[in-house]
Amino acid sequence: MARKPAASDTRAKNQNPAQDNNQGEAAPGASSAESQAPRVIKKYPNRRLYDTQSSSYVTLSEIKQLVMAGQSFVVRDAKSGEDLTRSLLLQIILEEESAGAPMFTEAVLSNIIRFYGHAMQGHMGAYLESNLQSLMLMQSKMGHQQQNIMAQMQEQMQKQTAQFLSAFGMKP
Repeated sequence: MARKPAASDTRAKNQNPAQDNNQGEAAPGASSAESQAPRVIKKYPNRRLYDTQSSSYVTLSEIKQLVMAGQSFVVRDAKSGEDLTRSLLLQIILEEESAGAPMFTEAVLSNIIRFYGHAMQGHMGAYLESNLQSLMLMQSKMGHQQQNIMAQMQEQMQKQTAQFLSAFGMKP
């Protein structure tokens, strides 16, 4: 999955991952509780991503593979330690939406944007998360009947979203 840095890699002073403190890494022989700590990915000023677990640079595509595999990870700025995980996940979504068949229509994206600054902003995230968890639960329970369930779930979510938006005077 990950590739080793090339010998010709040139990094600015203090950008060498081997010189960084290994904050967030599990030590060899660590207990199983410690090994379940999230994988630490460091983002350097040159925009490169370094996986501290595999001691190699990784691409955005490889980070997407971690998400798909359900692996827990955190992305931290190499200098400040700031958590950049949400930003990187949004970047993955942007790339997925730009390539191929997008998941979100312009109308959906517009409605999501309208919720920023709205009194219901805090509830919108919980609402979406709840519906996605329900969808994932139904998928895992139904297995091969997934296509039929997906159509039913999509219809149900559209109805709920329309009711939710109309309750606040917004167009579905």
